[in-house]
Parts: sequence; structure tokens; C-alpha cells
Amino acid sequence: MTPPTAPPDAQVGIAFTRDGEISSFAEGLADPAAGRAVTPDDPVRIASISKLVVAIGVMKLVEAGAVDLDADVSVYLGWTPTNPAYPDHKVSLRHLLSHTSSVRDHDDQYAVPLGETVEAAMVARTSWDTSNPPGRRFHYSNMNFPIVAEIIEHMTSERFDIWMRREVLDPMKIDACFNWPTCSDAAVARAVVLRQDGKVVRDDLQGKRPDCPVFVRDGEACDLSRWKLGDNGSLFSPQGGLRISARGLARVGRLLLGGGTLDGVRILSPQSVDTLLTQVWRFDGRNGDTEDGFYCSYGLATRQIPTSGAGCADNPGTRGATFVGHAGDAYGVRSGLWIDRAAGHGIAYFVTGLPADPPRGRGTAFRAAEQDAFRRTLGLIRP
Repeated sequence: MTPPTAPPDAQVGIAFTRDGEISSFAEGLADPAAGRAVTPDDPVRIASISKLVVAIGVMKLVEAGAVDLDADVSVYLGWTPTNPAYPDHKVSLRHLLSHTSSVRDHDDQYAVPLGETVEAAMVARTSWDTSNPPGRRFHYSNMNFPIVAEIIEHMTSERFDIWMRREVLDPMKIDACFNWPTCSDAAVARAVVLRQDGKVVRDDLQGKRPDCPVFVRDGEACDLSRWKLGDNGSLFSPQGGLRISARGLARVGRLLLGGGTLDGVRILSPQSVDTLLTQVWRFDGRNGDTEDGFYCSYGLATRQIPTSGAGCADNPGTRGATFVGHAGDAYGVRSGLWIDRAAGHGIAYFVTGLPADPPRGRGTAFRAAEQDAFRRTLGLIRP
């Protein structure tokens, strides 16, 4: 008999339209040790939804003419990401953002320590799918996004997290940040503490910023003066390190529903939003790694669910509608930001305090806790 799963620490959800919020709920504790209740305004490490926010930044650079989605990224990096089995095949931003670059994760190599470089990490043959060239096959890989962040630094001459705060988050009026340095003191005070299997694993800040906001080798000093422009795009965790509230996530969703406009302010063009949300890859039975049916369709840091066809189980309970967005999973968090463009509404949610391998939901590759959060948040919208 399977032992019962402990209840999550917190569950928060918001339903919204392009014009504002419909309704929300918040249950549980943001800080279990202190007994602080969670609210929709509390920032949490939102995991891989971070990638979608990074992609919004990339599209701002595309609109400015600074980058081209289909150009060889070596022209921006100053070094050439090269699949050793396919040295003549270029890697593009479109490849990186859609996980079709042939870049692979291994041993968490995407967490590159301060003072080391992404370029050096990509020299390893294990950082590549040597059976497939860029553009042929989907494989979800966090390592794509340190490369993207490095491109942002090269093209803006600014540290990734600082540029993202000023050019992406501030225009949306969202108090959010990558790895805490650019969040307000008020946001730091409301940080959601992350636990996994009952143990604190991230963000037990106790009202103050972390002494070291980046990864360093044991025994080395956390001296950010060692940071060098464009050397290490992984430092501020573009693949998953965005701290943002459910209310902040809802504003990102409202931007997408609004075709790039939020509260009357144009942030992206409608064409850029369409580019983000359009499928680049769709599973055909053999052209990608679906992780047991979880990934079956992907755009530029976005997913479309559900996907019909054998091998796909990416429906958490959409009630017959098609949603576009992204899910997140790390450090006991399961999160989601999903919009139904046809109906003009969307949902944002997160659940914390989950075990490393929580049980799957019924009839889906989504886990039961996120399936419940998806359905509950969607239920805030009247059928």
C-alpha cells in the first residue's frame, strides 16, 4: 500500500483576462517555520517558467534589431557552440529557445560556478546529443538558457539580471528578480521558503538578501567583482531562478493575452507574441524526448497543451480548450502559467513543499499536485 502524500506547504492560484484578475486563492504557509501565511503577492522561485520571461527579453532584442532568431549564435557570443558530431551545423536562438539545439544537460553542468565559463562547460562531449544535429530533435535542456543569457549580456553590455529587471520586469510593473539582487526589500521580506521532503532547500531568507546570490565552488569567495560580461550566463539562473509572485505571473499572462500590451502599455509587438507562442516542434512519435508524454509540443520557451497522438499525456484538465504557456518544477515547487487565447483568459499557480518525485496525476504526465492546482485555478473561471 502506497503511503499517503503529505499536504503541500502552500498552494496559490490566480485566474485572469487581459484586462485584470478574475479571482484568486492562497492557502498554506510561505514560511512554515515562522508560521507566515502565503499570499498571491509572495515571490517564489518559479522554476522553468523563468525561461518564458527570458524569451520575452529575447524578443525585445529581436524587435530592436540586435539579434536574429535564425542567425548563428557565434556572431553574438564570440565563441562557437559546436556539436562535435556535427561541426558544420550552426546553433541559432530559435534552436536554443525551443530545445532543438542538440544541447544536453549532464550532472547539472548548467550551474556554472562564478569564475568559470559556459564556453568551457560546452566543450564536453556530454553537453551534446551526438546522434542528432541542431534542429532535428527536441530534448528539454536547461543548458540552453545560460547560453541565451550570455547572448543577452553580449548584446546589451549589461549583467543579465540587471537588464532583465529594467527592460522586461519593470515595464510590466512586476517586482521580481533573478536570484534576488534586483528585488525590492519588500519582496525579499515576503520570500516563499522552499522545502522538499520536509527539509529547507532554498530561500529561507529570514527577511534579508542571501549573502551570495550565485553559485561558487566550495571554499571560494563570493566576490561578484569576478563577474565578467558574457562569460557565464548561468550565474543568475535564467533557466529557473526567477523569483516572482503568482500575481506577477498573472501580469505576464495578461501581456501575452493582450498581444504584447499590458494596461495600455505596449511592451512587445503582436508579431513577437505570436512568434513566442507558435509551435516550433511537435512530437511525431520519434522526433523528440517527451519525458513520458509530458512534452509533446514546444514553441519559443512555450508549450501548447494538450497534444493529441500516441505517446502524449500532457493534459492536466483543460476542459477541451487549448492552452499555451509553461510549467515549472524544482526544489519542491510545481508551477504553471497558461493562457487560452481563444477564450481570452488564463491561469497562474504554484504549489510548494512537494517531494522530489511526487505521484502522477490521473490520466496525465502532470503530477497530481499540479493537476489539482491547474484544475482548481481554472475552476475560478466560470464555464
